[in-house]
Amino acid sequence: MSVLPFSLAAAMFPAVAVVAALLLWPLGAMARCTTHCGNISIPYPFGVEPGCYHHGGFNLTCDHSHSPPQLFLGDGTVQVLAIDLPNGMVRVNVATSGLHTGEINGTWRAGGPGYAADGPYFLAEGRNNLVALGCNVQVLLLRQDNALVSSCSPFCLQANTIQSFRICSGIGCCQATILEGRPSYKIQFLEVGIGYPSLMDDYRVLIVESDYSFNVREYFDGDYGNTVPAMLAWAITNSVCHTNGSSSSCRSKHSFCQNYTTDFGYDEHGHNCWCSGGYQGNPYISHGCYDIDECKHPEAYPCYGICVNMPGTFHCRCHDGTHGDPFIKQGCLSFKTTKIFTGLRIGLVVSGGAVILLMAFTAPFLTRKIKLNRANKLKKRLFKQNHGLLLQQLISQKTDFGERMIIPLLDLEKATNNFDRTREAGGGGHGVVYKGILDLLVVAIKKSKIVVQREIDDFINEVAILSQINHRNIVKLIGCCLETEVPLLVYEFISNGTLDHHLHVEGPISLAWDDRIRIALEVARALSYLHSASSMPIYHRDIKSSNILLDDNLTAKVSDFGASRYIPIDQTGVTTAVQGTIGYLDPMYYYTGRLTDKSDVFSFGVLLVELLTRKKPFLYRSGGDGVGLVSHFVSLLAEGNLDEIIDPQVTEEENGEVKEVATLAAMCIQLKGEDRPAMREVEMKLEILRFKSMNVAPDTSSWRSGGDQTRTRYMPIGRVTVETSRQYSMEEEILLSARYPR
Repeated sequence: MSVLPFSLAAAMFPAVAVVAALLLWPLGAMARCTTHCGNISIPYPFGVEPGCYHHGGFNLTCDHSHSPPQLFLGDGTVQVLAIDLPNGMVRVNVATSGLHTGEINGTWRAGGPGYAADGPYFLAEGRNNLVALGCNVQVLLLRQDNALVSSCSPFCLQANTIQSFRICSGIGCCQATILEGRPSYKIQFLEVGIGYPSLMDDYRVLIVESDYSFNVREYFDGDYGNTVPAMLAWAITNSVCHTNGSSSSCRSKHSFCQNYTTDFGYDEHGHNCWCSGGYQGNPYISHGCYDIDECKHPEAYPCYGICVNMPGTFHCRCHDGTHGDPFIKQGCLSFKTTKIFTGLRIGLVVSGGAVILLMAFTAPFLTRKIKLNRANKLKKRLFKQNHGLLLQQLISQKTDFGERMIIPLLDLEKATNNFDRTREAGGGGHGVVYKGILDLLVVAIKKSKIVVQREIDDFINEVAILSQINHRNIVKLIGCCLETEVPLLVYEFISNGTLDHHLHVEGPISLAWDDRIRIALEVARALSYLHSASSMPIYHRDIKSSNILLDDNLTAKVSDFGASRYIPIDQTGVTTAVQGTIGYLDPMYYYTGRLTDKSDVFSFGVLLVELLTRKKPFLYRSGGDGVGLVSHFVSLLAEGNLDEIIDPQVTEEENGEVKEVATLAAMCIQLKGEDRPAMREVEMKLEILRFKSMNVAPDTSSWRSGGDQTRTRYMPIGRVTVETSRQYSMEEEILLSARYPR
């Protein structure tokens, strides 16, 4: 039988020729393709010469004018630092984007300006940060449909140059993670009119690899050459996998196809090829995926017996003369060791009838016993785990918190009818609160909704703080239970709800003005105690009306210390992740991450405004220009039109205190923390106001002699209102930016 030459067959059967060319491509093309450029390997589907790369944007340029040669995407504008074939990523050097003052829009494109939106490159999800350099601007990274992807705001508090900083901490430089990977983004700059004006002729935005340590000073010194590393993902575009999980691009026998999608549902009708389980290599070429010899990598594939490699897997068995589990240490036992067990089996066979009968009678008892033992072991493990976490917090603070405050889980289950839903008394950001009766005492029991490390840390933080606090205006901790995944807190039950519940009621009549002033004074006493009278300064971080509990006599009790922080005595603040509630949140803390005692002072000032106006800070927008409560309040105070926003009930009941309370609130909500009074000064001022209204001596038992620190800082009303009004002209930007990642 004669065989047609390949050229003749190709002429007669073109389809056969195409298939044959694809199958024979690696044999001829690979021999003449560049496989390295400098120290960078170039695997297919990437390539330099025509015919050596997959169509659709995988062509590279090797520039030999550099020493060593440098590799570039496409026409040579974006430098390639590494190609990660197994993970479908490319590490590149990308240029920074600069916009002059007055320009507000820019564009960033994966792979450089020469690549279209349907090119093969995407920004790798969660592997890059948005970095912005400038002063008092908000940088927005947007999708092409203008939906927000990421945002941050560099802020300048004083007239110093950005170049003096090394780390990107929010002052002059900010950064935020880019979770959504796309081929291109829009960049927008919004000026924020707070603080000093821009100290640069232009703003700069960078897309930087998350693992890369970005140094601001080195950037301005020119060490980066206006480029920074970024991680790109890539896919074979304009095609998807077949229903059987195959693709013409996945040429290796032991490979499979997977469509390219993102966690955000982004799908550009592309796909990637991967080696099947037990294989590694290049799935884009014939015979590119080869078997992994698991026996040569015992650290990844443990086998403590005889290991035999097999295609795509491996076999592990015990050595001759032993049996058992060869995948664990000492899992194989010799037959000599098992002779004892063999004798026992013979004995059991002989007395099998009696044993079976005995087991039939004792099985229910043994089952209950086993379940009880398992439950007890679990409780002990959790108790040890949580007790260790608690001691780590409590011993370092030298507290006498001990076993007397450890409450068994069984007692709390009885107190709450096994945590019945009808016993739920409320909840918040740090857990669910149950009402129960423990030793004839009505208690509140806080239980976390979800088991995550953040919840455990918050619970332990609250135990560590409340165990050292003894103040009549702070909720009292009774004990805790450590026998659950997340520790349970038990504290006194405050029966009359929250200040928010009593203040914001339907109808014209709410809390009496005298009660509002007294509650404000009691909260000020609690915060003053936390800041300056406790063994170590404590900043609450989340002062708001819903965290102020009221008992039957409407006495205030500050609660919810899950977000609070200890501050070493020799420090005035600490830089930490921003936590709090929008509307009450200190704008300087939000922008810089610097937490100080003046952050609580700002939140307390907002609480005073809420008591004066009976309006919720996080919901209020003025009818005219839609600004927030704080900004509108300060503007009206400066104009002398405070009556427009004051609660009518307060206007009827007050005896001349409103103007002084409003001035005190304006002092507390000054933009700069150093311009705000200390909580001890605020407490003294409110004591004097109460003395005037009730004509009784002020309570000075909690005041300490401290020189200038204990003198109330009086400031002319005009100066306070004018300065505050000017500074808070951009409060709206703060509230709007809070929805964006920081």
